[in-house]
Formats: sequence, C-alpha cells, structure tokens
Amino acid sequence: MGAGTADGARLRTGELTVIGRISVASNVTLVCDIADTTEPPLRVVYKPVRGERPLWDFPDGTLAGREVASYLISDALGWGVIPETILRDGPYGPGMVQRWVESVDNHTDQGNRLDLVDLCPPGAVPDGFKEVLRALDPAGNEVSLIHADDPRLQRMAVLDVLLNNADRKGGHALEGLDGAVYGVDHGICLHREDKLRTVLWGWAGQPVDDGLIADIEAFTKVLPGPVADALSEHITDAEIDALVGRTEELLEYRVMPLPHSSRPIPWPAF
Repeated sequence: MGAGTADGARLRTGELTVIGRISVASNVTLVCDIADTTEPPLRVVYKPVRGERPLWDFPDGTLAGREVASYLISDALGWGVIPETILRDGPYGPGMVQRWVESVDNHTDQGNRLDLVDLCPPGAVPDGFKEVLRALDPAGNEVSLIHADDPRLQRMAVLDVLLNNADRKGGHALEGLDGAVYGVDHGICLHREDKLRTVLWGWAGQPVDDGLIADIEAFTKVLPGPVADALSEHITDAEIDALVGRTEELLEYRVMPLPHSSRPIPWPAF
C-alpha cells in the first residue's frame, strides 16, 4: 500500500542523510534518514544504481528499476507485500529508495522463537511450519530448512511466482512490528526467462487460495493499461509480456508451481 500523503511526499523529495550501510548486501545498500522539522525522521533504504554489481543474466543498471516495478505490481494487486519503493536521486546519484521496515526481533533475552524462515533439526519440524529441504550446516550437521505455514507468507510466495523472483532468501521476508509480512530485495525479478529461486517451496503443488486468485483476476484487468504503462519505465515490453504470461498461467492452473531447475533455491539461503 502507498504511504500516507506526508510520508509519501518526504520519500520523494526529502533530503537523504546516510546513517549506515548494510554490509552483508551484494549491492551497495545504504540506510538513510529523511529529516523533518515537525515529524520524526523517516527511515529508508537507498540503493544507488552506481553501486549495483554486474550480473551475467540481468542488464547492467536495471536492478533499481526492477525493485520499483516489483513494488508497483504488489501495490496493484492490493497486497502491500513490498514497502513503498520509488526511483529518485540521492547522495550517490539515482537509485531505489524504499521505506524501512521495523521488524520483529525473535531472538531476545526473554527467549527465542523461530523466524518466518529458519532451520531446525531434521525430523523436528514444529507445528505451523513446512519443511523445504534437508542440508548440512557449516559444521556438517544435518538441518531442515523450514518456513512458516502462514497466509501472509503464502501471499508473498504467490507474488514471487508472478515476479519470477530469482532471489527469495530467508532474510528477505520480514515480520513487521505492525503485524504485516514484508518482502524486500527485488532487484533480480521480472526476467523474461524462468528464474524462480526461492526458499518458499512449502506450498509447491498446492492450490492457490481463492482470495488470492480473485485479486490476481482483478489485476489482469488493469495490467494491460495503467500498470503496464508504469512498468514500461522500468522493464522491457518483453518482460511485461512474460509477466502477463505468468499471470495467465497461474490463473489457468491455480496451483503453485513445482521446482524444475537445478538451482531452485538461492544460495546462501539467508
């Protein structure tokens, strides 16, 4: 969903002050504040185009636009999975700017609980979770990769199918303090070729929820017009056509796809 009028205006025109860098990110990812004389600072993430790492299969300089296009699709569906994301100028030139998500900390002094995507001992998958695969951790111990059987997360998994998300890692699914589940890092989405790589395979082969299908049907009615016009500023006509094809296929079969590549999960998974 879009931000409120005041915050939306600040997101688009407010001065970005860099306060830190997310060092584990593949591309330059800066945490910024947008100050206001009457309101608390607005926290955002800023990824300048000049800080994007070249990839062999995605054109250089397009990742920021793909993040914006992914947000536009989530917003048009009415799902609000992706925080408001725009393309604008910043201290290091044009880049993606996205509202910061204040997320739940499940690992505190008061005790630990599992994250939306987590690891557990094999054969010990807790209630309310789905096992994706078994693997070896860095110490050589067998572990199960699991994710929550949560409708908020399932909606994200369906969105990833539409976006053709090539990089849904566990750390890209955030449980907000507001009770919503958000997805971040959509720079390598919307390729015309099938590149779906995700940790959210727990619903593979299962029917898509009727409510989500209804939202997708409504989305198809606006996609050829205003949505496609907005997307054309960030992705190619061929990539928009591929999005239309994925949408039509999901509506035809109404079932989550099965993995069918040699690399169905991004690595590292978190």
